[in-house]
Amino acid sequence: LGAVIPKLADFILSGFNETVNFRVPLFSFTLLCYCVILFINISLVLLIVLDANLHEPMYILLSSFCINAVYGTTGFYPKFLSDLLSSSQTISYEGCLLQAFIMYSFGCCDLSILAVMAFDRYLAICRPLHYHSFMTKRRLSQLVCFSWLTPLCTFSINIVLTSKLRLCGINIQRVLCLNWLIVKLACPEADTFSNNISAYVIFIFYVSHGFFIMWTYMHLIKTCVRSRDDRLKFMQTCVPHLISLITFLSVIVFQYVYLRLDSTDLSQSLQNFIAIEFLIIPPVMNPLVYGFKLAKIRNRIFTLVHYKTK
Repeated sequence: LGAVIPKLADFILSGFNETVNFRVPLFSFTLLCYCVILFINISLVLLIVLDANLHEPMYILLSSFCINAVYGTTGFYPKFLSDLLSSSQTISYEGCLLQAFIMYSFGCCDLSILAVMAFDRYLAICRPLHYHSFMTKRRLSQLVCFSWLTPLCTFSINIVLTSKLRLCGINIQRVLCLNWLIVKLACPEADTFSNNISAYVIFIFYVSHGFFIMWTYMHLIKTCVRSRDDRLKFMQTCVPHLISLITFLSVIVFQYVYLRLDSTDLSQSLQNFIAIEFLIIPPVMNPLVYGFKLAKIRNRIFTLVHYKTK
């Protein structure tokens, strides 16, 4: 049996081993990527907050989407950047649990917001007469709270269960902490049954979000086929959501399968990219897709740019 590791011990992030020869260009690229993510997401949030014409459910949910992107990426990029400049890449036990919590809650909060956005589009297109009576400010606030508090509460339980495990290892084969990677370090005799059950319950719960989104889009497509105006509304407001959804699901499913299979045939650099792609692609792409596809936001951006160039 492996020796029990004290919980005050630091974890070693061994995913940095192959970055020794190109840390400076990687640091520069990562810093640029993080700055772009912060700029486009915060700009979109400020645009929605400051423009009274954008104080509609769809745009409020979009701002929540962007705030979540800032939350998730801030849980990773600053630590990653400091590790690239450091001679030793370690993270404290508490810091590792916190980062794992942020990574999982960020991903599931994205899916919850996508589900609420799909519901909003379903009401707007399939039930237009009931839309304004149902989607009140109070109801919108409840839906936003649901999309944020549910992931935070469920993963709090998950992280508490992980914190009770006795660990027999400190070597994490990635550049960031994920809950599944910490559980893998548990001693052979440690009881991980509760962790596995919790993980599967959470997985099923969020898979149900995916089925709900599929159900809403089945109704949306059936409704839009009948009317030219509905088809136009679908193309303008639902296509960005659909692109975000497909991107998110592709990245997360790939990430989940990769983590579970734990393939060692791939190079460390490719493994690192797979591990962090959900922190690169959606946070950059989503605000750009929505910003240029939604007419009100696009027109507002063009107005601001035209005003600045005068």
